[in-house]
Amino acid sequence: MNAKTMLLGAAIALAAAMPARAQEADHSAHGTTMGEPAADQSASTKAFIEANAKMHKGMEIPFTGDADVDFVRGMIAHHQGAIDMAKVELEHGKDPDIRKLAEEIIAAQEGEIRMMEAWLAKNAK
Repeated sequence: MNAKTMLLGAAIALAAAMPARAQEADHSAHGTTMGEPAADQSASTKAFIEANAKMHKGMEIPFTGDADVDFVRGMIAHHQGAIDMAKVELEHGKDPDIRKLAEEIIAAQEGEIRMMEAWLAKNAK
């Protein structure tokens, strides 16, 4: 299974698991809960916290009742969060395999964001 397939599967699982009231969801699975500082305050930790906060804010969309539109709007922010986290890895990470994965994530997620934005332009009311 390649990285893109794994990410797509994870995205689908995340979307299926999202509670109806996403704004009230517990975000602790992303490393820190909102408003609580991480124990480690390294540059990479601060960058990951900032990327996570930006992603969660972007995912707080007004729901329309159109599952397709709501899914795509939420996933654009989610994919951008993956890009932002991958960029943190490229700036601070050392492992060549993980850096390569980060580069692949950026390329895949940017392409998927372009596709979703084009889909929204044609289908969102």
